Amino acid sequence: MIERDLKAVWHPCTQMKDHETLPLIPFKRGEGVWLYDFDGNRYIDAVSSWWVNLFGHANPRINEAINQQTQQLEHAMLAGFTHEPVIDLSERLIDVTPEGLNRCFYADNGSSAIEVALKMSYHYFRNTGKPAKKNFINISNSYHGETLGALALSDVGLYRETYEPLLMEMLTAPAPDAFYREKGESWEDYALRQFEHMEKLMAENADNVCAVIVEPLVQCAGHMRMYDPIYLKKLREACDRYNIHLIADEIAVGFGRTGTLFACEQAGISPDFMCLSKGLTAGYLPLSITMTTDDVFEAFYDDFETMKAFLHSHSYTGNPIGCAVARATLDIFRDDNVIESNREKARIMGESVEHLREHPHVGDIRQHGMILAMELVKDKATMEPFPWQERRGLRVYQHSINREALLRPLGNVTYFMPPYVINEDQIRHLATVATEGIDKATRD
Repeated sequence: MIERDLKAVWHPCTQMKDHETLPLIPFKRGEGVWLYDFDGNRYIDAVSSWWVNLFGHANPRINEAINQQTQQLEHAMLAGFTHEPVIDLSERLIDVTPEGLNRCFYADNGSSAIEVALKMSYHYFRNTGKPAKKNFINISNSYHGETLGALALSDVGLYRETYEPLLMEMLTAPAPDAFYREKGESWEDYALRQFEHMEKLMAENADNVCAVIVEPLVQCAGHMRMYDPIYLKKLREACDRYNIHLIADEIAVGFGRTGTLFACEQAGISPDFMCLSKGLTAGYLPLSITMTTDDVFEAFYDDFETMKAFLHSHSYTGNPIGCAVARATLDIFRDDNVIESNREKARIMGESVEHLREHPHVGDIRQHGMILAMELVKDKATMEPFPWQERRGLRVYQHSINREALLRPLGNVTYFMPPYVINEDQIRHLATVATEGIDKATRD
């Protein structure tokens, strides 16, 4: 299988030459937190297969939802037609998301949801007589996807720099992530200090900016950097003051990852756009949604001849099977007290790695809910990083796959973002494996 793969498949986010020395692992099946290869080895999926899996592999309830839906309707175009799964899912999401997000526009992946939001925001102001409002503000170290619009909104050089000539220019405010706070400074105080830069940027550019985009609380692809909810609260207030939309990219952090169903809840705010994907379908099928307000919707609602309609579509928009899976996801949240259960699991995760705070090469341990990250540094006193070329995080990964765990790193950051069905023994095993791997990776 490996030989066949390497002759035919080009893998994502991968230097394929690595596989001359780093063997691929073909998976045969999954069950709960475990992935199994063809040799009988098993691995805890500690990163939820790129943050999508919420309730374990081969979940019986989700499997049944798919089986039932495929017996009724597998797909139908959503332009001019509708079906019960998309209606019911939309109504249920409106009920559980922050107040005011009353309209659901469907696409099929996270990047596409971001594209929808940026186009809608610009188009809203065009339709309401403010065509000069066409620019966007992001924050440093942000990541919003790989399509050109979403990539333009991102600020992680690893993904962006090659394609810079193809991208829109952004206005960028410095991130509020607490990693760079002064000694003794709280997460909240640092976020407030960093917000001053955002406020200035918004004030100076209010006439030509249509939206600010942020990943609430955690910059996942940006090495799991985290910040205090006060930043979101201040940002919402400023967006109202300057008539600028707020886009909340909850693609990775939504559906319970940060300790609440949606990260925006921790700041008590409602964005103008909320982008959802990943956990929406619990790791089963591609589906994404851009939720927005009645105010935005009404700016497009007019006679056909005005040409104000939002002419954007995807072939699999609102796919019924994907919607059925998303409904099953919401059922599990409703029936199994998931958020409350996760609080105890998050506590165990934090406690299980607390000893690593004293490790000479662990510069930071940070956590929001069911996301926990450990950042390796060369010099703890100065927080000097290891050179990225040394790939220290990869050494942790190579150790982990020999210890029944899958700890795929983000540079020099090892992190846990597991399915919610993980138990205490499995969490503590991950902590043991991470400790062993970090010791080995930083020994020389």
